[in-house]
Amino acid sequence: MKTSINSWRFVLLLCATLGLAPFVPEPHIWGKIRWIAGGAKGMQALDWFDFFWHAIPFVLLIRLLVLAAYKKGDKKAEKSQQV
Repeated sequence: MKTSINSWRFVLLLCATLGLAPFVPEPHIWGKIRWIAGGAKGMQALDWFDFFWHAIPFVLLIRLLVLAAYKKGDKKAEKSQQV
């Protein structure tokens, strides 16, 4: 069953749009990451909510990468057991 969150195209589109928007002067998620790395001084609840909202597409992308690696490893183990 192919759902939206399992679709590479959909997740990459989310990363390129919602994950990076607004693009000018820099991707929004990048500014939030820099802010958090700098100690998150002055960040309020709305800033944290905004960070997590923009991070969701990248979490989905990491999830797809992990699932793909797991399936690849599972196939290798299956082949070695057949030999």
